[in-house]
Amino acid sequence: MTADKAHGAAREIVLARLRGALGDEPPVPAVPRGYRREGAYAAGSPELVDLLVDRLEDYRATVLRTSAEDREIGATVTDVLVAQGARDVIAAPGVPADWLRGIPEHRLDDGSATPRQLDRTGAVVTGSAVAVAETGTIVLDGSPLCGRRAITLVPDTHVCVVRVVDVVQTVPEALGRLDPARPLTFVSGPSATSDIELSRVEGVHGPRTLVVVLAG
Repeated sequence: MTADKAHGAAREIVLARLRGALGDEPPVPAVPRGYRREGAYAAGSPELVDLLVDRLEDYRATVLRTSAEDREIGATVTDVLVAQGARDVIAAPGVPADWLRGIPEHRLDDGSATPRQLDRTGAVVTGSAVAVAETGTIVLDGSPLCGRRAITLVPDTHVCVVRVVDVVQTVPEALGRLDPARPLTFVSGPSATSDIELSRVEGVHGPRTLVVVLAG
């Protein structure tokens, strides 16, 4: 028996035991819904934008403001990458061309780059699906604008464009805008851990540098 078949057989044994313990019609407990489902401010409100910036900077992300025009976004992205000295930039396939116009060494991700190749990539540029002001969280949903998860976890620098209109106050509001069937990635600042002697180490599970371009 192969390892995959053995794993599948073990899984079926465990599930069968669970079904036997629960019976044919297990009771379904009521789910409490007393939490806040929306905040006090509408999406994109100045108060939410200020709060998001405060949270992101507290997480040691760099936040840059620009207009909602694609050419202005592109100019800001280019300035960031030049300052970072990033070469061989990869971008999510749905990123507007104007965001990349000033970057000579760039390519759109076609899904063929391996983790080792991505590790040699200078930076990645993506959009985002929604951002949560209260938690300082940006959500990527695997869409063409956000790209596949690998390109946002392996390169050392992630430049992420967040449109002001997509900034909401609470997590429930953000979840209401997302498709739960998509591969969702929640980003709250650069990757970091303090597990080793309580000393903060960045870039362990993802990009060491997160630059958020807030457009609008």
